[in-house]
Amino acid sequence: MEVVRARVLGFCMGVRRAVDMAEAEIASAAGPVYTLGPLIHNPQTLASLEKRGVRVLAPEGAEPGGAFPPGGVVIIRAHGVSPATEENLRRRGARVVDATCPRVKASQLIAKDLAERGYLIFLAGERGHAEIQGIAGYVQSAAPHLPPVIVGNAGDAAVAAGRAKAGAEARAALIAQTTFSGEEYEAVAEAIRAVFPGLEVKRTICGATRDRREALRELCVRTDVDALVIAGGRESANTRRLADIARRYGKPCRLIETAAELAPGSETAAALAGAVSGREPRIGISAGASTPEEIIAAVEEKLRAM
Repeated sequence: MEVVRARVLGFCMGVRRAVDMAEAEIASAAGPVYTLGPLIHNPQTLASLEKRGVRVLAPEGAEPGGAFPPGGVVIIRAHGVSPATEENLRRRGARVVDATCPRVKASQLIAKDLAERGYLIFLAGERGHAEIQGIAGYVQSAAPHLPPVIVGNAGDAAVAAGRAKAGAEARAALIAQTTFSGEEYEAVAEAIRAVFPGLEVKRTICGATRDRREALRELCVRTDVDALVIAGGRESANTRRLADIARRYGKPCRLIETAAELAPGSETAAALAGAVSGREPRIGISAGASTPEEIIAAVEEKLRAM
């Protein structure tokens, strides 16, 4: 079986930075290292860190079975947290290591600045996603009287904007989760602008995310690619969006976390076998921003051996 790699694979900058910071703390800390929620959305990387003593705290900062010790190292994950959450960690005696992705941090500060200037903030993204919750926390800390409005798509935005309308002179701004779909973001902006004509649209979608999706689309339009495999954590929003893109193009697509899911007789192997043509099959491979290269390489090797 021939494998065609997407031209953009491996850790994105923010994920690599977070993992590197965790590695540095593991090497230097005298005691256990904690992360506030999973550091990244990749189970294999998290399992590797756990074996080396990294413990995951619940989002509110309380470890199952007890609190972290005073002075304990707590790493803020790439998705970021609210100012209130970070302050709570420091108040409880944590040594905080901020591994927030620089692009996410930029979104947080943009949101804070706009909220302080009296803007109504619309956030485009997944309501329960840690990144959106963190940005929302920056808005709430700056303007408790003007909570942000979170929308997931253009339909949500149209309804929410209508409810939030505060007069023709009201100022509003739109900020996206860094992994949000660019096409959907434009549709969300258009829906809100129908109610708030002066809407300020901030370009906060990660450029690396756009490049990764465009690289996948290049595989999707190739007539010699029979099917696609997306490697990455199922809890990763950007990985799931990659799979959604492939399916919209009509390509048979499977989202897998490890090469083990390609074992002979597995459901995924059978599905790929049924998707290929009579000639030597050709499978395209892409991966989420939190998928390490070793997993991608193992998946590629397994595909070639099928």
